[in-house]
Parts: sequence; C-alpha cells; structure tokens
Amino acid sequence: MLGVPMAVLEGQVERRMLVSSAAATATALVIASDLLSAGFAARLSGGPSIDDWEAKLAAYGTDYMSLGASDVQRQVTGELVVVQQQLDTPRLWSVAARLMTLYAKTFPGTDGTKTVNWYRLAAEAADRSGDDDTRVWVRGRAAIALGYEGAALGVADILADQAIAISRKPSLGLLNGVMGKAHAAALRGDQDSALRLMDRGRRIFDASGSADQTSDYAVPHWRMNVFMSLLLARLGLEKKAAGAQEAARRELPDTLPRFATHLDLHKGLMLARAGDKAGGTAYAQEAMDKLPPDKHSLTLRMLMNEIRA
Repeated sequence: MLGVPMAVLEGQVERRMLVSSAAATATALVIASDLLSAGFAARLSGGPSIDDWEAKLAAYGTDYMSLGASDVQRQVTGELVVVQQQLDTPRLWSVAARLMTLYAKTFPGTDGTKTVNWYRLAAEAADRSGDDDTRVWVRGRAAIALGYEGAALGVADILADQAIAISRKPSLGLLNGVMGKAHAAALRGDQDSALRLMDRGRRIFDASGSADQTSDYAVPHWRMNVFMSLLLARLGLEKKAAGAQEAARRELPDTLPRFATHLDLHKGLMLARAGDKAGGTAYAQEAMDKLPPDKHSLTLRMLMNEIRA
C-alpha cells in the first residue's frame, strides 16, 4: 500500500496474526472439549459394543484407501479417546491396537518420534489382547508402512522380526511384515535378501491373500503387485517392475486413483535410478499434479522426495 506508514502496516499484520491465533486457539479448545466429553460419556455409558467397534474398524479400513491422512487422523483421534475408556477386556485391547496402527499411519515416517512411538504402543496394546493374529498384523502393518515409505528401517526390521517370531502361519500380518523387511533390504542395497524375502512374501500371499477388497486390512492381487512394483523399482530391475505395474493397473479399482499415482511414481523412480533424474522427477510430479490435493498422502510425498534424491 503506497503512502501507508510502516508502523501502520506492522500494526495491521500483528492484528491479523493475533486474530488468526485466537481463532486457532478457540477451535482447538472446542475440539478438546468435544473429545473430553466423548471420553467421559463413553466411560459413563459403557461405550460402543465389540460388534460396533469391529464395524467401525471395517469402515475405517475402507475409508483409509481413499481419504486424506488429515481426515483419517481427525476421525480416529476421537475413537481413541473413547476406546481408551473401555479397555477392560482383551478384545477391546485388540480394537485399540488396530486403531493405534491406523492412527500411526497418518504421521509421516520421517517424523520418527511420533510414528514409531505409536507403532510401539500399538504393538504393546496388541500384546495385551493376547490374540496372536492381532499381534502379528499390527507389527506387520507397521513394518510394511515404514519399509514402503523408506523410513525408520531398523524399526521396520525389528517389528517384522517380532511378527515372524510370534507366528509363521501364513497371514496378511506375516505377509506385510516380510514385505516390509524386503523393502528395508532393497533400500540398503541388499538385492539378494530383498528378492529372497519378496519370493517368500509371494508364497505367503498365495496361501493368505485377500479376495478383491478395498480395505487397508486386505491385500488383494493388485496391492501385492504395488508392493512388488516399488521394491523392484528400488532394485533397478526395470523389466520386472514394469510387469508388476501392468499387473496392478489391470486390477486396480477406478475408485482408488491414489494408488494409480503410486504406480506412476514407481515409474518415475525407475527413470531416475536409470540415470534420467530430471525426467523421472518430472514424470512423477506430473502424476502428483493430476491427483486432487485432498487425495495426496504422506506416503506419496515421501516417494516424491525419494525420487528427487
């Protein structure tokens, strides 16, 4: 603004900042009040039944595949406050463990303190449940999340090894854990271990893979190929990676554009690793730009950083 004294401009900026800060504080207080009220109400009334919680978990598993991380985080925060008041039985500890795992996934793996802490809490809660399926799934889901994102690889290995030690029975939890270890090995440059673990993962998938389901609790054929696509791209095995990408695209539901973007980023990573860093980055960025911002995930952003690096 020409002719307006600097002191006046500074005062206007300070007032705007004060108003914005006050509005954010007021919003936070309202949210905190709602959460506290929900928690006490659950304790006084007994809260949702086990069947209600299982239905909620199934719904969140589906929502996770299409919603943004902030939307999932906001919703699951309230659920954690409620279930915290009901931890009187092993089955409710199982519910809490799976909710914690989902909540951890809404933080970027690079934020080691938050995400790793939540995965560890989820593992401890799963142990309280006494249910080996839950104990294996929680650890395996954390391992594949960290391995796929390329973050906290040591923790990914530890959680995967714990899952394997609990039970070697083929399951989606064991599959996730083994594939998480495979990605960690690939990122360390250990191709032999990565391919050996991938082959083991395929055998587990053959015994326990899901039917076509759109849920974070499922690993249908297209999702297994997404896991392998990134793994093979990281290893520089372009022909095999392209085959996994094609197989995934053939079966990927049209309702999940975010995962189509994952496959585009895998191709961008292949180009970058083959020596065309500029072309790979441009290809990946174009794919990101086509995806609506509210569909972006923390994992996609981390893959973009991996391509740029």
